[in-house]
Amino acid sequence: MRKYIIYLKSMTFLLGLIVTIQVKAQSYVTYNHDEAKMNQITVQEIGAGCLTPDLYYWAFHNSYRNSAASKNKLTYRALAGVSAYPQVEDADSIEAALTKRAEIEALNIADRQIDIAWLAEGSKITDKLNAFQTNINRIVSAGGSIHDKDRWNDYYHIFQCAIKATQDAYMPNAQRKKEYLAIYADITKQNETLIAYLVQLNKKAKTANLLSATYNKPDHRAAIATAAHNRWRDAGWGNNGGNSNSGSNTNGIIIQE
Repeated sequence: MRKYIIYLKSMTFLLGLIVTIQVKAQSYVTYNHDEAKMNQITVQEIGAGCLTPDLYYWAFHNSYRNSAASKNKLTYRALAGVSAYPQVEDADSIEAALTKRAEIEALNIADRQIDIAWLAEGSKITDKLNAFQTNINRIVSAGGSIHDKDRWNDYYHIFQCAIKATQDAYMPNAQRKKEYLAIYADITKQNETLIAYLVQLNKKAKTANLLSATYNKPDHRAAIATAAHNRWRDAGWGNNGGNSNSGSNTNGIIIQE
């Protein structure tokens, strides 16, 4: 217990000594007055006082010594304040213009954040794009090549990219609607061209099938000749029989044909 008390007293003494040293150091820094520096700052700021030591300024900075008081900062501050006063009205007008412009831009931002044009035109563009994709898938079955299908698929991807770019663009809904209608017109035009191409492929396939088809016409000439010969023979026999029976028969009956 005695050792603990001695230790506590020692720590208290050391703590007091440290605090005393810091207070003395702080008081030295705070209250170390330099009259030469104070005079220099006073002359620079308000033009009062004099520069010390005078011999030093006379020997090395004589020009500054003679004009320092008249060129103090207080004069320049006063002149700057007077010249800045008329700018208040200009600043107010600029603020009013910027406030009005900010209101307009707020409306523009609100107009650009919601894609109302897509809500109005998106369904028909999507339907036309799906029809275009369906016709592209018919190319191979209609007789086209894979290369042709890939080329038309490139058009399809171009339209998809154009729609995505228009949706992500920072533009008003009026301009966005014009872009959507232009895309719809392009899709319609390309779809009509594709339909004409499919019709051409279909006709080409049918023509090729007709040209490649073979028709084996049956040969009925022998049967026709046989039938004609039989009719001729029957006719000949009929004529011979009629000539022998014309006149009177064995019973004396006259037969008229």
